Amino acid sequence: MNNARRFYDSLLGELGQKRIADLGDNGSIWGENSPSFFVLKPANDAPASVGNGVTISFEAPPRAAIDAFHAAALAAGGTCECLPGPRGWAPNAYAAYARDLDGNKRAAYCFSPD
Repeated sequence: MNNARRFYDSLLGELGQKRIADLGDNGSIWGENSPSFFVLKPANDAPASVGNGVTISFEAPPRAAIDAFHAAALAAGGTCECLPGPRGWAPNAYAAYARDLDGNKRAAYCFSPD
């Protein structure tokens, strides 16, 4: 759990979020002023697993925060899933994708112009 906490402290910090609660061995919660992202042990006590086709995305203020999010994910031991850049799925879409330490896909996005 400590590795996950350091990983998410780093990359979510680039988006203006901080760890706001630790739940012992059960997980932690991040957000700006209220909870918005949870990392928890499975409630059914089964092993955690990566969801195929699941991407958790975070809205970022400017494009520079997305670049920093991606760099922080890689520096904290994550892997690149797709470099930061424009996306064709919406006007002014800009996003980056990385996998966390357990292989879960994470993304940051915004819709601000250059």
